[in-house]
Amino acid sequence: MSYPHSHKTVFVLDHSPQLSEPSSQPVDFDIFNKTRGPGIIPLAPVMKTLWTCNVEAAVEYCRIVYDLFPTQKLVRFITSDTKATLLNSWAQDEQSVNQLMLRFATIGQPNVRQNQKNCSIMHGLGQAVEILCQPTTKQHEIRTSFTEEASTVLNRGRIICMTLINSDAHIRMLEDCVLDTLIEHNKLTASSDNLIPIHHCELELIHVVPYGEKSAVTSSPRRELSPLLASETHVTQSGRYVAIRLVELVQKHFGLFSTTVTGIPMKEEQNASSSANYDVELLHSAEAHGELLKSDKEGMIVPSKEGLNTQTVALKWCTPKSNTIELQNCTGAHRITPVDVYSRPSSCLTNFLLSGRAVMLEQPRKSGKIMSHMLASHGGEIYIHILNTARSILEDPPSISEGCGGRVTDYRITDFGEFMKENRLAPGRTQPRDSTLPIDKSKSQLERMTRLWPMVIGDTIIFNMLSHLDPLPSLIVKEHLDNDEVLECKKAIYHVVGMESRNEPLPVPALGTRGKGPKREEQYRQMWAELESFIRGHVSSSSQHQKVLECLLECRRPAEDGSKGKKQTDKGSVKEEKMEIGETDLAVKELERYQRLTEREKHDLNKAEKSSPDSPPAKKFKGKSDLISKPSAGPQSLLTLWTNRIRATHAMRHQEFAGRLQSSGSKAELYPHMNEENGGDPASGAANTGMNINKNIKKQT
Repeated sequence: MSYPHSHKTVFVLDHSPQLSEPSSQPVDFDIFNKTRGPGIIPLAPVMKTLWTCNVEAAVEYCRIVYDLFPTQKLVRFITSDTKATLLNSWAQDEQSVNQLMLRFATIGQPNVRQNQKNCSIMHGLGQAVEILCQPTTKQHEIRTSFTEEASTVLNRGRIICMTLINSDAHIRMLEDCVLDTLIEHNKLTASSDNLIPIHHCELELIHVVPYGEKSAVTSSPRRELSPLLASETHVTQSGRYVAIRLVELVQKHFGLFSTTVTGIPMKEEQNASSSANYDVELLHSAEAHGELLKSDKEGMIVPSKEGLNTQTVALKWCTPKSNTIELQNCTGAHRITPVDVYSRPSSCLTNFLLSGRAVMLEQPRKSGKIMSHMLASHGGEIYIHILNTARSILEDPPSISEGCGGRVTDYRITDFGEFMKENRLAPGRTQPRDSTLPIDKSKSQLERMTRLWPMVIGDTIIFNMLSHLDPLPSLIVKEHLDNDEVLECKKAIYHVVGMESRNEPLPVPALGTRGKGPKREEQYRQMWAELESFIRGHVSSSSQHQKVLECLLECRRPAEDGSKGKKQTDKGSVKEEKMEIGETDLAVKELERYQRLTEREKHDLNKAEKSSPDSPPAKKFKGKSDLISKPSAGPQSLLTLWTNRIRATHAMRHQEFAGRLQSSGSKAELYPHMNEENGGDPASGAANTGMNINKNIKKQT
C-alpha cells in the first residue's frame, strides 16, 4: 500500500542563539497612540523574535492540518541546537495544537548564552530521517495484518526545516547530510522488524531572514537529488510573511483550495444598529471545486484577499429559507477551516454555523441563480457541502419529449432508435474468415454512420426527407458500393432535382422559429449543401462513392450557373421565367384532363372558351426566343395554353425566313441588294424592279 508524502511530516526548527534576534517587524499594540495629543512620546516598539515567528507559523500550519485531517495526517516537531529534541510522537493523542504549545512553552526561547559554533541544524535533520523510519499506527497495523498489502507498504515522508542559511554551499551540505542519512538508515531497517525503509522523502528548506533585510540565498525549485530525495528551497522574511509562506505550502502539500464567502451581513462592533458586509476566506480540500477548476469559469476564480499568493473561488452568501440541512441533495462534503481564524468575521461565521444554522453559497452569474455549495456543521465540525446543480437522482427521470433543462423538443428519437438497432452487437465467431475482428468491423461501421448524424430535427433537412432520398442515406454509409447501388443513389439525386424544378416545398420543421422562415430557394440551397457534405464525408471509402459525388456536383452546376444569371437580371424577368415554366407544366396537366373529357364536355368547354372575354388573341412567333409566349395579366383558359404549346412546338420545327428576321417592321423588303447596285432610291428601285417583273410575266403569258 502506498502512502503519500503528506501522511508523515516532520518539522525541524532551528533553536540556536541566532534565532533569538528580533524579526524587525513591530507589533501594533499601542491602540491609543492616535488619540493622544502632540508632545507625548510614543511607546517603544515591540518586536517578536525570529524563533517566535517560526513557531507561530509552524503551529498555524499544524492547525490547518489538524482541522481538515484530524486522523489521517500526522506531524512531528524537532528542535535542534546542540542536540535534537523531540516534542511529540506519531501517537494520535499527541497530535493537537494544545499539546504542541505546552511542549514549546517547556522548551522556551533559544539560550543566548550557548555557543553558536556548537549548535547545528544537522542534529535535527538526522533525527528527522530516523523518526521517518518509524511506522505510524496505521502502517504498523497493515504490516502485521498478514495480508498481501503487508509486504507492499511504501513509506514516504516530508521534512520541513526552518533555519538561517549562510550560502548556496550550505544548502548543498544540508542536502548531502539528509541523503547520506537516508541511505544509512535504509540499510539499518533491513535487519529490523520495528523500522521500515524510506522509499522517498521531500526536503523543504525555509530560509527566514529578519524583516527588511536582503538574503544572499535565492529560492530554488524542486530538484530530484536521487531516487530517494527531492529538495526545494524557500526564502522569506520573518513576521507575517513566514506565516503566509507556510499557509501557501500547506495548500500545496495537502491539495487544498480556498473559498471566499463574500457579502456576509454583520453588525458593526462599535455601532450595533448598523451592519456591513464582510468576506471570509476558508480552506478545504480542492475536490470541493473539482468541476469549477475544470471549467475555469471567468470571474469566479480570483486572487486571495488575505495577502496569499494563491487563488480563491468567490461565492456569495445566501441565507437559506429552511434550516433543514438533510433535505439538500449533496454529492460531497469536506471539512473547512478559516485562513485567519482569529479575525472577528471568521469568529462570527464559525459561531453562526456551530449554532445549527446553514449557509447557502451562490455562484456569481449575470443571469439566474445557482446554489452550488452549502456550509453546515455536523457534530461540532463545519463542512462545505457540494450541491448537485443538475437534476437530482431522487427525482423521476424527465421525458425526452419535454427536453432536458429547456424546451428542446425536436430530438430525433425514432431515428436514434433505428440507429441503435443497426449497431447492436452480437456474439461473433471465434475464428473470423478474414483478419478483421468482428468488433473492429462494428467500430468501423459505427464510425461511418456517425460522420454526419444531427441530434435534433431542426439541425438537418436531408434526414427529414428520407422518403424522397431513399435509399441514398442507407447506401452511402456502406464501405463498398456496386453499380446498381450507385444507380439507385443517382436516381435519388435526380428525384430531388425534379422536386426543385417543380418548386415543391421541402419538409423543413418550424420548431423554435417565428415568422415565415427561410425562402424556398434558401431551403434548397441549404439542402444541397448538407447533402454534399454528407456524401463528401464518405468519398474516401471507395471510387464508387466518388461517382455519386460527381453526379451531385453535375446536377448542382446548372442550378448554380442559372442562379448567377438570375442575379444579373431584374426581379421582373425572374418572376416571368418562373411563371412561364410553371404554366407550361400546368398546360400539360390541363391537356391530360382535357383528353379524359367526353365529346359533350369538350364542346361545352370550347364554346365557353370562345365566349370568354379574357382570352387574348394568338401571337405570332418570330424566332426560337419566343418558344413560350408570355401570359397575359388575366387568367388563361385551357384552349389558350394548348394553342401556345402547339405554336411553340411548330416554331421549333421550321426555319424562319431570313428577310423577316432582318426587317425592322412587319413587312420585309424584297431584293434590297438590287437597289444598292443601281445606286438609286430604295423605294424607286423596288418599284422599278416590280414593274420589270410584271412585264416579264405578261410576255411569257
